[in-house]
Amino acid sequence: MYDIIIIGAGPAGISAGIYAVSRGKKTVIIEKNAVGGIIGKVSTVTHYSAIVPGETGATFAKRMERQALEAGVEIIYENVEKVTLEGDIKTIRTSRNHYEAPKIILANGTTPRTLGIPGEAELSGKGIGLNAAKDGPSYKGKNIYVVGGADGAVKEALYLSQFAQKLTIIHFEDTLGCVPEFLNKVHQTDNIKVCLASRLSKVYGKNHVEKLELLNEKNGTVNVIEDDGCGIFVYAGADPNTELYTELKLDNGYIPVNEKMETSIPGVYAAGDIRVKQVRQAATAVADGAVAAINASM
Repeated sequence: MYDIIIIGAGPAGISAGIYAVSRGKKTVIIEKNAVGGIIGKVSTVTHYSAIVPGETGATFAKRMERQALEAGVEIIYENVEKVTLEGDIKTIRTSRNHYEAPKIILANGTTPRTLGIPGEAELSGKGIGLNAAKDGPSYKGKNIYVVGGADGAVKEALYLSQFAQKLTIIHFEDTLGCVPEFLNKVHQTDNIKVCLASRLSKVYGKNHVEKLELLNEKNGTVNVIEDDGCGIFVYAGADPNTELYTELKLDNGYIPVNEKMETSIPGVYAAGDIRVKQVRQAATAVADGAVAAINASM
């Protein structure tokens, strides 16, 4: 039995945990994989206040974990399988245990999307669907393709360009959707090419990518590129991890909350990327976690 249970140990969940224990609440964070969530896997952390020089997703996640543990937050690594939110006492069932609390904060974020194209599943981790921070150096001197045009995709493309012979950003729209800072850096990086109004439509290969197809959005033509051993990094958005929360009314899969981060069910809060919001950044996730925990502690 806890005062507050938090699901998810990304920036929102860790922030919520730190604020909850500071208010004397017996608090546990249940995390499926590792502290940090998606941000723990990025190559670099940018635009967050007071980050240290050379901050990576891994170092950022490690410092969050250390701060939470030193504050007295309990972190349990288990997979949540069932959640009951209605009633005065909320129950969480994992693959190993059963937890209860009168207050719960849902902060388990989102899962990156795949493209759903032919060859993607077969070559996942073998040339497509890679992690830039982990796999980038393995493609040194080879051609690299980055699918996506938002901030996250372009930031990873800039990081990967140091390894690539040539790096191509593939984006289905007519312009990249990143901030001017990143766009300027793309224009200043000699080995980056931008391929707009195009989609990656198919990949070929057995144990690695041998060739790929690009579909032109304007005229429907297909360009087949022979590029044996290239690397393809996909940043095609993400979907909220709300499949267990059937008691809540969702908005396009996301959880609506009020200014206190309260959901429609008393005692249930949501924070971070999982909730309905305009801006999904580490900074806003941390703020959400703080607001949720302060109100859950009252």
